[in-house]
Amino acid sequence: MSMISALANVHLKGKFGDYEGKNENNLLRISEKKNLLIVQIVQYKSSTLSLENIDIDGLKLKDEPLSVINNNDTRILWNGPKNWLLVSTKKELLKKISQNFIETDFALTDLSHSRALIEIEGRNVKEVLKKGCPFNFNSLEKNNSINSTYNGIALTIDMIDNNPDKVRIFALRSFGESLYHSITDASLEFGFKSI
Repeated sequence: MSMISALANVHLKGKFGDYEGKNENNLLRISEKKNLLIVQIVQYKSSTLSLENIDIDGLKLKDEPLSVINNNDTRILWNGPKNWLLVSTKKELLKKISQNFIETDFALTDLSHSRALIEIEGRNVKEVLKKGCPFNFNSLEKNNSINSTYNGIALTIDMIDNNPDKVRIFALRSFGESLYHSITDASLEFGFKSI
């Protein structure tokens, strides 16, 4: 069975908005990220297991607000108290996690096919996000993540880099197309390249 991406019907490649006469390096870049493993990890309140003993792809879980721990293949976003979102290019990681996490301490949910994932890169990323989200993006730094809304759509934002700004936006698959239209509409004034 082949997977149809969440944005297959709306994500078109090309340049859009106010891009004429601008250096291509100054345009926003918008892309859909696909074929990633996305797993929600929740530690039960009754669990007494220390997080220090847990290692996922060489990363230790941190129960610290806004934090993201990462390596070249995997990012683990703090999603709430004892709640994390793991995003990885290593699909086989799910099997390892399932074997190492005890059912009485953790709930694991594979969200890989239930999320739309949009990546935006460029110097005006925060301006685009400010148009639809109530969060103060001036305080968002590299390796931070937040949960919020964008024009009424619940989402998670992962700040991957800040030179230039680069974020990944996660939303429920069913809201993916609406979110994509909102993000691209907000990007028109800056000009963007859809890749």
